[in-house]
Amino acid sequence: MRNKVDASRLDLTETIVNIRRVAKTVKGGRNMRFSVTVVVGDGEGHVGVGLGKAQEIPEAVRKATEDAKKNVIKVPTVGTTIPHRNLGVFGAGKVLLMPAAQGTGVIAGSSVRTVLEAAGVKDIRAKSIGSNNTGNMAYATLVGLSELRTVEEVSRLRGKTKEEILG
Repeated sequence: MRNKVDASRLDLTETIVNIRRVAKTVKGGRNMRFSVTVVVGDGEGHVGVGLGKAQEIPEAVRKATEDAKKNVIKVPTVGTTIPHRNLGVFGAGKVLLMPAAQGTGVIAGSSVRTVLEAAGVKDIRAKSIGSNNTGNMAYATLVGLSELRTVEEVSRLRGKTKEEILG
């Protein structure tokens, strides 16, 4: 992911996406652990997703939040929506992100909605394809958002004017 941001200067809120109790069978019985996925965002274009694992839930949440703060990215927006359609892929999870007209709201399911709201995107349509694993959906959304480019960025990278790119 190219557009990482220093999370220490941001006022981030954290949201727990899911808590899973996982068990490992050993000679003496079952070892219970917890796996937590957390989304952090400031509602103004910065968002991150993290995973934490520990024997107690609070410790797993702390680890997940730390991980999420390491993965904070800046989301490019055009008004209240995203610049263009994009497909984010993580594992078997795919999320199709589509710009929407003002007033549409966030039309998305499961953890995709949580990530988009934490990022501060107001109008967007999203469709999850493939896996419905909440962790993979959150990460696929983050990948999709990190690959977005504005017209200004593309024109600068290609050495052309905005008008030449838009046609």
